[in-house]
Amino acid sequence: MMKADLAVIGGTGVYKAEMLEKTKELEIETRYGKANLLLGSYAGRTVAFLARHGKGHSVPPHLVNYRANIQALKELGVRKIIATAAVGSLRLEMAPLDFVILDQFLDFTKARNSTFFEGGPEGVRHIDVTAPYCPQLSAFLYDKAVQLGIKTHASGCYVCMEGPRYETPAEIKMLQILGGDVVGMTNVPEVILAREAGICYATVAMVTNYGAGIAPSKLCHNEVVDVMQKLSENISRLIMTSLAEVSLEEGCNCCQ
Repeated sequence: MMKADLAVIGGTGVYKAEMLEKTKELEIETRYGKANLLLGSYAGRTVAFLARHGKGHSVPPHLVNYRANIQALKELGVRKIIATAAVGSLRLEMAPLDFVILDQFLDFTKARNSTFFEGGPEGVRHIDVTAPYCPQLSAFLYDKAVQLGIKTHASGCYVCMEGPRYETPAEIKMLQILGGDVVGMTNVPEVILAREAGICYATVAMVTNYGAGIAPSKLCHNEVVDVMQKLSENISRLIMTSLAEVSLEEGCNCCQ
């Protein structure tokens, strides 16, 4: 099988890997199902690009095969994953068009396969998630975003809801009280599975709107996509710079 050093997981609004050269479509069969991705090169490095929601945003968040996706990247030999996520903000200071580098999460999902560890020959394992996102990779992304002049918050707690509906104003109030900063539907279990697979993983969350009850109007997916188009240039700049300059060595404990 071909190998890749790095991977980009594109969320809502990040469907293409236009920065990659000599791209090849791959369909990898894992024990959890199939994963479709692009393999290409950028700045002399082999990079895998995986559209989380499939072509044309065809897969809703609660039906994404997260285990197949992460397993496929592990089988490709990926060392580091840069993920993107469109989010609603729970804090006025995290405004639409801002970037947030995630460092914690709250999990409110209900019906997802969230682990590789299900007993059997490997036994029962319990992983530590004190720092669920790779601190070194996250710090690198923050520094690069600041250097590029992108308004970015160095940390943020991501609340993952089951979806595909948006949250009620009452839920948004609850999530604020619990310490959430932004809300979305896809980062869990992806971040957990990456840690179980021993892959460094960091997420750039892109604020597209305020949560229900904070926003002055009802939420609409088309509006989220419209804002993502405004953010596309900045996220492309950040991803390209990061792919070219990030170290391929692990200076963290993610693989343990």
